[in-house]
Amino acid sequence: MTTWTQAEMEKRLVRYADLKGLRNAFIDARTPGSDRKENFTIIGPGVSENKAQVVHIPEAHGFNFGAARQPFGCTNSQHSHLTAETFLVHSGKWRFVFGANKDEGYLDVEPGDVATVPTHMFRGFEKRDEGTGFLAVVLGHDDPGKVVWAPSVFKMAEDFGLKLLKGGKLIDTTLGEKVPEGAELEQPPSAEKLKELTTPPMSELSKYYVPHAKMAGNPHSPLAGEGVEEAALIGDVDAADGFKAGPIIGHWQHDFALRRLKLETGASIAQHSRAEQEVIFVQSGTLEFNWADGALILGAGDTLTVPIGLVHGFRNPASADAIAFVIRGAAAPAAPQFATAQAAE
Repeated sequence: MTTWTQAEMEKRLVRYADLKGLRNAFIDARTPGSDRKENFTIIGPGVSENKAQVVHIPEAHGFNFGAARQPFGCTNSQHSHLTAETFLVHSGKWRFVFGANKDEGYLDVEPGDVATVPTHMFRGFEKRDEGTGFLAVVLGHDDPGKVVWAPSVFKMAEDFGLKLLKGGKLIDTTLGEKVPEGAELEQPPSAEKLKELTTPPMSELSKYYVPHAKMAGNPHSPLAGEGVEEAALIGDVDAADGFKAGPIIGHWQHDFALRRLKLETGASIAQHSRAEQEVIFVQSGTLEFNWADGALILGAGDTLTVPIGLVHGFRNPASADAIAFVIRGAAAPAAPQFATAQAAE
């Protein structure tokens, strides 16, 4: 059995206070209304167009995990992704706006909600209430590809000295950067391409949203017990850990499973191991993560990636509920292997 020291596990923990963001990660960085947003790449390469973006944990997980932080009124411009984009609303009230011209519907979300957006369609998002808000984002696959921007974004970017090369590299002409000789600029999507990036009706898009009030624990979860709930959020197919597909099922593949874990005060989950990548993002409260050689205390906004096969458990040591989102790096996660069962074998 592989052992992990306290120091080694601390390197797999990214605390909210230690996040390193970038304000000019994308071509719309100087567009009025979008110039105050921060982009974070926590796990995997992400989709940033600026080589200055800090990648906290580059290890491949089968998905990427990142975040956006924006103040009131700040907008993330209309764009499309090649892989799944799933939002975990950590703080603030937000509006997702659909269509290349922001005129094909919207969805309002608040803390604790989860929404996923289909591939190959335009979406943007804006912070609607006072103060700063934080959106955690899961992008499908190890290589999520590059962002496709709406035509209007290119014109606004050029007005403020930013150009985008084919392949996704950002050139800032205000800093004296020049387009390399022989390099090609990325062009706005053609009329033909725009027809491929059509927005589904809102009746369909609403199926890809789960408000926090409707997240219900699954009694068949192997982790369920006194004071412990695990709720299904995204599952492309039935899994071997007691969860059926859904409730969010898209016509595209996420290729990861998303659950919400809730532990009441004093509740715990016995030590077990997993056969796939497992990333823990603490939504609220305090969560203790423990294993044979140590323990970590996680707070709201912290992210921990658990090594495959590590025997570990959870406990809520605080007086308020601990709520965490769990991303597992397989469309159909295997059942957890509990340490007591392994010892009996």
